[in-house]
Amino acid sequence: MNKQELTNILEEVKKGTVSIDYALKTLEELPFKDLGFAVIDNHREMRVGYPEVIYCEGKTLEQVTEIIRYMLSKNNNILATRATRQMYEAVKELQPNMQYNELARTITYRIKDIEQTDDYIAIVSAGTSDLSVVEEAKETAEILGNKVKVITDVGVAGIHRLFNRLDDIRGANVVIVVAGMEGALSSVVGGLVSAPVIAVPTSVGYGANFNGLSALLTMLNSCASGVSVVNIDNGFGAAYNASIINHMIIGKK
Repeated sequence: MNKQELTNILEEVKKGTVSIDYALKTLEELPFKDLGFAVIDNHREMRVGYPEVIYCEGKTLEQVTEIIRYMLSKNNNILATRATRQMYEAVKELQPNMQYNELARTITYRIKDIEQTDDYIAIVSAGTSDLSVVEEAKETAEILGNKVKVITDVGVAGIHRLFNRLDDIRGANVVIVVAGMEGALSSVVGGLVSAPVIAVPTSVGYGANFNGLSALLTMLNSCASGVSVVNIDNGFGAAYNASIINHMIIGKK
């Protein structure tokens, strides 16, 4: 439940078009619902602007299904990350319009329409091997109401490819840079744009990449001042933060 939905209920009670008993029944599970194995934060959208997101890795098929069943009953938009196809097939039985992005490993479903921003977030990737993280970031940013431009395979090994898309990158309110190997792309982009850059190191690379550690350390030590860094392969976290920044910028215009 978000602030507008709560306001609408209270207004209806005030006008007498909705009973107090109905309002109480609607509100009785605020701020959370204990499912026994999980405690669903029903208050989160009201508190921070976005409903709870389901991280599926480590959860059983039954747990994911029951969480999504409950969230659907509360008319929440669904974003589930690190989901398997088996999980998707199970929750599709609850709602046939669920969408699965195989590359991103995300399940999405929109009950509430969220108006998409005119200003956009650019997601820039170094290589094709980084696309799973790019897709997770894209799915997250879009369900949170952001226009997104994806610019792929523009890594520093052929930096002329990056310069060819520089106008699109510079036009964004926020830039997410996804890179593995040594992770140098974020510093390059950070030195070319005025927008904040959120760097996502990926686990793509040979042995000395240490499953993303080399890219993480490069990004943390960036000489470009406008670069911040999220965890390895965390496309979701980058997009969530980018969405907050994008909406704050738009709100000040």
